[in-house]
Amino acid sequence: MHQIDVILGLQWGDEGKGKIVDYLANDYDIVARFQGGPNAGHTLKFGGKKYVLHTIPSGIFRPSLINLIGNGVVLDPVVFQRELRALEQSDVAFHDRLLISRKAHLILPTHRWLDAASEAHKGKAKIGSTLKGIGPTYMDKTGRNGLRVGDVESPTFREQYEALKAKHLELLKIYPEVTFDLETEENAWFESIKELTTLQFVDCEYYINDALKAGKKILAEGAQGSMLDIDFGTYPFVTSSNTITAGVCTGLGVAPQKIGRVIGITKAYCTRVGGGPFPTELDNETGEKLRKEGMEFGATTGRARRCGWIDLPQLRYTIMLNGVTEICMTKIDVLNIFPEIAAATKYRLNGLETDTLPFDLCNTAVEPVLKEYKGWNCSLETATTYEALPEAAQAYLSDLEAYLEVPIKMISTGPEREKLIVR
Repeated sequence: MHQIDVILGLQWGDEGKGKIVDYLANDYDIVARFQGGPNAGHTLKFGGKKYVLHTIPSGIFRPSLINLIGNGVVLDPVVFQRELRALEQSDVAFHDRLLISRKAHLILPTHRWLDAASEAHKGKAKIGSTLKGIGPTYMDKTGRNGLRVGDVESPTFREQYEALKAKHLELLKIYPEVTFDLETEENAWFESIKELTTLQFVDCEYYINDALKAGKKILAEGAQGSMLDIDFGTYPFVTSSNTITAGVCTGLGVAPQKIGRVIGITKAYCTRVGGGPFPTELDNETGEKLRKEGMEFGATTGRARRCGWIDLPQLRYTIMLNGVTEICMTKIDVLNIFPEIAAATKYRLNGLETDTLPFDLCNTAVEPVLKEYKGWNCSLETATTYEALPEAAQAYLSDLEAYLEVPIKMISTGPEREKLIVR
C-alpha cells in the first residue's frame, strides 16, 4: 500500500513550498492541505504569471490532479470564493477536482472581528496575527463551539450560525472597539457559502484511506513553518495549528505508519514575519540587503520579513520533529551577491555553547555562533546540475548537509517553475 508523502516548511514559514509542491505534483494523484487557513500564501510563477493561493492546495494548476482541503484546515468562504474567481480568470477548471473535508472548520465574519479586537487590545504585545480570524476559529474548535463545512448541509445551519455569532458579540464587549461592518461582511459570507456548496464535500478520513488502498499517490502540503507549530514553535509567537508531520495524521485522518517521504523545505538563509524570537536576525545593512535581494515581503500580508543567516541548531530541531528524509533548499540565488555568507552552528547561552533550543526562546538571550563561508559572487542562471554550481556554493551545501545529516535533494535557483536542480 502506498504511503503519504509530506512537504513542509522547516523554518518560520515562507520557505517557498508552493513552487516545490507544484513541481512535485506531476508524480501524484492527490495534493492535500492538512492544516492552517488563509494566513498561508503559496506563490507560484509560471508562463510569465504569478499566482498566490491561500486555501487551495498548490496542485490545482496540474489539470489531472485532485486537490483536497483536509479537516485540519480552517476555511473562510469569502477568501476561498476570491481564489476560485482568480482560478476561473486563469481558465483553470477545478469543479470536479477540488474537494473539501466536511470536518474542516469555518471562519465566520465575527471570528475576524474578534481577531482584530484582540490584537488591538494587546497593543505592544501583539503576536503579529494576520487578522484572518484563524486563532479565534481554532479556539472555537477546541472550545467545542465551532461550525464545520458539513454543517452547511444541515437544515439548522442558520440557527447554529446565529448562536455562535451571538456568543462572539458577547465576547467582543470585553475588547476595545474596532471598526467592522458586520452587515456587509455577513452578506458576502452567505453569498460565498452558496458557492461553497457547489463543490464536493467528502469525509476526508475515509476518502484518503480509500485512495491509499486503491494505490493512489498522495502529497500532503503544509502551510506556515515548523517553528510556528502550536506545540513546538516559539510559543506564544506561533500559529494555532500543528504545522509538523504529526499534523498530517490529525489533519487528514491517517495513521502514523502511512507517512512516507518527508520533504523539508528551508531557505538558504532565514526569515520571519511579525514578532517573536529570531536568533540569527541581522538588524543591519546585511539584513536589509537580504530582504531586498530576496524580495522578502509577505505573499498574504505584504509585510516586510525580518532576515538573517541560516540557523542550523533550529533546522536540526525541526528535522528531528518532522522525521525529514530529504531537504529542499530554496532561494540560494539570493546569496549570489554576498562576498561572504554565514551559518549559525551553535548557540551561546550563559557563557556555554549548545546546539539545542532552550524551552523558552522568547525570554532566553541566545547568541548565535557563526561559521563564515566564502561567497560565490556570480549568477546561478546557467547551473542546471549540482556539479555546475560554483565551487563555493557546493562547499556551503555539502557542509550544511554534513551538519544536518539529511541529504539536500533539491536546490531552487529562482522563483520560476524550471529553476530547480534535482539531485
